[in-house]
Amino acid sequence: MSAALPSLVKGQPPAPPHPLLQGAIVPTLLSLAVPNMVALSMAVLVAVAETYYVGQLGTVALAAMALVFPFAMLTQMMSNGAMGSGVSSVISRALGAGDGERASALALHALVIGAVAGLLYSLLFVLCGALFYGWLGGHGEVLAAATGYGSVLFSGAVLVWLCNTLASVVRGTGNMRLPSTVIFAASLVQIVLGGALGLGLGPMPRWGMPGVAVGNIVAMALAVAAFLAYLQWGQQRLRLAWRTPRLAWPMFRDILRVGALACLSPVQTALTALLLTGMVARLGPQALAGYGIGQRLEFLLIPMAFGVGMAAVPMVGMAMGAGQVARARRIAWSGGTIAAALLGALGLLVIAWPQLWSGLFTHDAAVRAHADLYLRMVGPAFGLFGLGLVLYFASLGAGHVWAPLLAGTVRLLLVAGGGAWLMGSGQGSAQSLFGLVAAAMAIYGAGTAWAVWRARWG
Repeated sequence: MSAALPSLVKGQPPAPPHPLLQGAIVPTLLSLAVPNMVALSMAVLVAVAETYYVGQLGTVALAAMALVFPFAMLTQMMSNGAMGSGVSSVISRALGAGDGERASALALHALVIGAVAGLLYSLLFVLCGALFYGWLGGHGEVLAAATGYGSVLFSGAVLVWLCNTLASVVRGTGNMRLPSTVIFAASLVQIVLGGALGLGLGPMPRWGMPGVAVGNIVAMALAVAAFLAYLQWGQQRLRLAWRTPRLAWPMFRDILRVGALACLSPVQTALTALLLTGMVARLGPQALAGYGIGQRLEFLLIPMAFGVGMAAVPMVGMAMGAGQVARARRIAWSGGTIAAALLGALGLLVIAWPQLWSGLFTHDAAVRAHADLYLRMVGPAFGLFGLGLVLYFASLGAGHVWAPLLAGTVRLLLVAGGGAWLMGSGQGSAQSLFGLVAAAMAIYGAGTAWAVWRARWG
C-alpha cells in the first residue's frame, strides 16, 4: 500500500495521490494492519518462548525476569510505539502534503535520534540496572539474576532503537509488509538462538538467562542490517544522503515535537507497571512470579494493538497532511473499534480459561494461582485498553499527543495513590492490587476515548 513520491525533477507532472488518501477506510486499515499483526504474533511467540526458557531455570529466574521485563518493554514502547510513531507521523504528513524531499530529510534525522537515544538507554541500564531492580524489591538471588540478565540484554538496546526507527521510516511511506517481514524473520532467529543458548540445546553452551538475552541482540543486529540494505538499494521512495548529510535543528524539532512528547506515554505505562511490580514483590516470590506471568500477557496486548495502531499512523498522518481532517478522525475511531473487539475477545478467553496462559510457564501451584487470579480480574478491561492504545497512535499520526497523555497521567496517579493507600492500610493483597490494575486500564481506555472525542484536529 504505497506509491511513488512526487517527482523531485522539475517539469515532470506530479504523482497521483497516495492510495492511503483514497481507499475505503476499514479495508485499507485492515490491509495495513494484517502484516503488522502477523509480525507481532511472532513477538508474542518470542515472549512465550523466552518465558518458557526462563521458567525451566526455576522460580528465582522467573522472578528476576519479572523485574527486568518492564524496562525491556519500555525500550520497545519508546523506540517503536512513541518515537517510532512520531517518525512515521512526520514522514507520512510530509508525503501527504506532496513534499518527498522533506520526507527524505526527516528520515535521516530520525536515524540520528534513534542512534543517540539507543546509546543513552544502553548506558543507563547497563550501569544503573541493579539500582532500579533493587528499587522494585529485588534482593539476594533474584537481584543477582536480574542484574546479570539485564546487563547483557540492555547492552543491545541501541540496536533495538535503530531497528524500530528504521522500521518506522519505512512504515511512514505506507509500506507495512517489509518491516513486518524483517521483524518476523528476526523473531524466528531470537526464538531459536535464545533457546539454544539459554538451555544449552544441541552443541550450544548453556548460558542461562544471559544466553536468552544474546538471542535478542543477534536478532536485532540482523534486522538493522536488513533495513539499511533495503533503504540503500531496495527502494526509491526516500533518498537518504548518507555521504553528505545536512542536519538541521528544525528537522530534529519537528520529529521531537511529536516523538519526544509521545515518549512520556510509555514512561507512564512503565512507571505504572514498576509501581505495581514493587508492591507485588513485597508479597513474596510466588506472588511476584505469578504477577510476572500475568503481566507479560498484559504487555503483549500493547504489541497486538500496535498492529492496528501502526497502520493508523500513516493513514491519519497522510490525511492530515492533505487537509482531510474528517477522514483522519474516521480512521482513528475505526481502528479503535477494531482493537477493542480484538482485545475484548482475548480478555473473555483468559477469564474463562486462564490456565491456557499460566500453564505454559510453571507447574508451581502457588505461582499459577496468582497468575490465574490476575488474568480473571484484569481480563474484563482488555477491550477498553485496546481502544485507548489505538487512539493514542492515531493522535500521534495527527500530531496531537496531549489527549492520550492526560489519560495516561490519570492512570498513573490512580495506581500510585490507590496502591499507596492499599499498602499503607494493610489491605495490599494480591486480589486488591490486581483489581487496581483492572480499574486503571479501564479508566485509561475510557479517558483516552473521551479526550480524543473532545480534541480538535486541524
